[in-house]
Amino acid sequence: MNASFQLYSARNHGSWSQVFELLGKLGYSHVEGFGGVYADPGETLALMQANGLTMPSGHFFPIDCFEGEFAQSIATARALGIERLYCPAPGDDLRDGADAAAWIDFAKRLEAAAAKVRDAGLRFGWHNHHWEFMPLPGGEIAMDLLLEHAPSMEWEIDVAWVVRGGADPLRWIDMHRDRITAAHVKDIAAEGECADEDGWADLGHGTVDWRACMKALRGAGVNLFVLEHDNPADVARFAGRSVETFKTL
Repeated sequence: MNASFQLYSARNHGSWSQVFELLGKLGYSHVEGFGGVYADPGETLALMQANGLTMPSGHFFPIDCFEGEFAQSIATARALGIERLYCPAPGDDLRDGADAAAWIDFAKRLEAAAAKVRDAGLRFGWHNHHWEFMPLPGGEIAMDLLLEHAPSMEWEIDVAWVVRGGADPLRWIDMHRDRITAAHVKDIAAEGECADEDGWADLGHGTVDWRACMKALRGAGVNLFVLEHDNPADVARFAGRSVETFKTL
């Protein structure tokens, strides 16, 4: 099945040993790491191995993980078998009111990080939220600036966040099919539903046209799909229902 699971989804739901056991039993092949599982790479690796899981990708935040803390990030990635390192979000300084120049400066830092990660024999990319698609003070779109000024950086597209940013994910997939190498697969609840889960939904139980999105992503050559829910009330429910839907897409 080759489905991955973003471990951030389970950060509030029991021990990591319980989470990894659940994912193994549900048939997941991979997990995607984040800072919460990097403190003891040896322990995390042992849990993966015990449950038939690998970690081909991981999120490293903030960008200092690729600057002042670069050596530690690479050591963590190597210890866990991570081949694709993604910077998953901008800092607070870019999230509200930053102009195009600030985003371009940030993109140049990302491009420098991409070069360092490649020199280490690994891959580097960006994972979006909604901020990148909301017009800047001058009307520019930050995602355009990131892709233009960090030309060697890959893109792990988070389709649901593209939608929440007011953009059309199918258009963005078509425009940047050569840059998108992985995708976050999650759903958005119908208006007024799942308020206790920040309006997110289990895959197939929301409003995103995932059949069309998966067709477009696979057509673009994407080969890593990471199931995610930013705030599930029940992680077993989310993980189980979502992986069953994923099998049908």
